[in-house]
Amino acid sequence: MIGSLQTGISGLDQFQQDLEVIGNNIANVNTTGFKSARMDFQDTFSQSLLKSIPSQIGTGVATGGIDTMFTQGTINGTGVATDLAIQGPGFFVVKNTSTGQNFVTRDGTFQVDANGYLVTNQQYRVQGYSGAGPYTSASPVGDLQITAGSAITALGDTTVPAPTLAQFSIDSAGQINATLSDNKAGVIGQVVLQNFAAPQHLIKDGGNLYTFDATAGSLGTGAPSTSGMGTIQAQALESSNVDLAAEMAALITAQRAFEANAKVITTSDEVLQAVNNLKH
Repeated sequence: MIGSLQTGISGLDQFQQDLEVIGNNIANVNTTGFKSARMDFQDTFSQSLLKSIPSQIGTGVATGGIDTMFTQGTINGTGVATDLAIQGPGFFVVKNTSTGQNFVTRDGTFQVDANGYLVTNQQYRVQGYSGAGPYTSASPVGDLQITAGSAITALGDTTVPAPTLAQFSIDSAGQINATLSDNKAGVIGQVVLQNFAAPQHLIKDGGNLYTFDATAGSLGTGAPSTSGMGTIQAQALESSNVDLAAEMAALITAQRAFEANAKVITTSDEVLQAVNNLKH
């Protein structure tokens, strides 16, 4: 009976965690670039009975792992020039200039700050190739800046007085195309992507950001559409990949499983109470 109590408790613990995972998925159904998680279960050590034919009694359930599902989310147009979405593998690389730490993200909600840098909502700077192209994998990666000055330098414009930045756009290769007020135009930078051999090992850091270590198997940074990287769609954002209908079904399943394990505990308690009453 004590064993059945412990088994029921293990079920309560694991399905409580499962409910938390499902609840987090549902809460982030509208979070840009969010990737849903899935909890995997595994059985625990089994007790072997002393019989000629091997017989075992399980001792409950444990968490095998909580996996992030990196399936593609729906891409929706926004009409905002600095909004970017990735179609296919890869992550944007952004840098916290205060600490020098790099993060990766699927959230392309970018903007141009007061100094012309392409930044996230946390003011982390988007990384890429800058200056005159063409760019190669050996080109230095740094902060992307979209200003008249960076465009004049990249395009080698010597017009006096110096022209202003008329407009810019970002294409599916991540190239930043700028047009100056004197009609000189060209590529002044390119957004880079980073890919991983095992993205399931990325660590969620909040703010739609991921950190990573060697276990993620970084495949390095590169231009979109190269080395297995996806393409970029400008003026669009990737929606959360949470399937709300599937999550609601999983929520009901987890709730019923939690209730069933609670019933195991109460039934075991009743049996133990009956055993205790035998002395009477």
